[in-house]
Amino acid sequence: MPRHIQRRTFLAGTAAVAGAAAIPMPAIAQGAPMKIGLLTVKTGPLAAGGLHAEEGITSFLKDKNFTLGGRKVELLVADTGGNPAGAKTKAQELVERDKVDIVLGPFAAFELLATLDYLAQAKMPTLAFAGAEDVTQRKGNPYLTRTSYTSAQALYALGDYVSKEMKLKTAATIADDFAFGYEQIGGFQRVLEEDGGKVVAKLWSPLNTADYAPYIAQVPACDVVCVGLAGANPIKFIKQAKGLGIRQQLIGGSTTADDTIIGAYGDEVVGLINTNPYSLDIDSEANKRFIAAMRKNYGDGVRIGHYAACFYIDGMVIEAALAKTGGKTDNPEQFVKAIRSVTLAETPRGPISFDDHGNVVIDVYVRRAEKQGSKIVNKTIKTYHKVSQFWTMDPAAFLKQPVFSRDYPPLKS
Repeated sequence: MPRHIQRRTFLAGTAAVAGAAAIPMPAIAQGAPMKIGLLTVKTGPLAAGGLHAEEGITSFLKDKNFTLGGRKVELLVADTGGNPAGAKTKAQELVERDKVDIVLGPFAAFELLATLDYLAQAKMPTLAFAGAEDVTQRKGNPYLTRTSYTSAQALYALGDYVSKEMKLKTAATIADDFAFGYEQIGGFQRVLEEDGGKVVAKLWSPLNTADYAPYIAQVPACDVVCVGLAGANPIKFIKQAKGLGIRQQLIGGSTTADDTIIGAYGDEVVGLINTNPYSLDIDSEANKRFIAAMRKNYGDGVRIGHYAACFYIDGMVIEAALAKTGGKTDNPEQFVKAIRSVTLAETPRGPISFDDHGNVVIDVYVRRAEKQGSKIVNKTIKTYHKVSQFWTMDPAAFLKQPVFSRDYPPLKS
């Protein structure tokens, strides 16, 4: 796609509609347009989520008339291709060629890890999406703030719910064989086992797996199977697992049954328990405005889920930070300080704030997949409020432990 199509600029005469709660305009702001660089995936197996991310931030900016804090805004979208080398190259282009003021993304954990050092050295304010745990933990840097969630953040609540509410204690897990998968499962395992449960098997499959039958055959006797797959992979796995007669309760994290993909399932997913940092059925005015904005800008058939919600809220965070800086972004340290001090009582995801390490504190929603008429939907059945990246653990003690990995926490059996 030609680069000019990716540059979204203010169009005079576009009517602004209600988005987030109104924030007072600063009396004096920088005259130059603010440039926002978006690193996302538009090709490959993760492209669907990456495109939803672009829709989220674009929808917010359209409804703000591409003007934030008294400044016109230009959005520059870079397709990383879903690989580390592509992400780093595109990050360099946004910083060095396009002179952006802030970077949103990248989308995947391995992309964030590949761009982390470069963006820090460039002193580039970054609103990270990918869940790679350590970027706001042991390897944090003063220019990065994560506005989405860590890989494990929604899985802590899942482990707690399975143990305390469902009274189930043994689990097998399957996840994609890369950092996001390891860290999801690590968070689930830690909470389940701290509450007296046990993970009896951990299976890892390549991101491009076409046939999950060999993995399903390895699932041992247990109470639940926790699915930490992303993209279209959870749909393929669950359809095959049910087709092959799996009887265990199926559960999953934020990418297993996001509202953007729940409609692709059939009856096989009914009863699935999943946790997510956003839910389409949140009954709040902020969420209703977000949904209305998405449908206005992309049509009634647009798929709306946590990808778009996270990037829509990036816009809200930037707007609130600009209100604190008087519209200025020329001092990266001051801009990041303003970002991290943002507290929003009402967003489509519920209230958000940031911890001392630059990671968002969020509500996590437990949902059950149900059939309503001919449609499969998620119904929220419990909300965990103010969930930290450290769950209920002391941050200092948490950070003394290894980062979640393929082998940590280890299997006890």
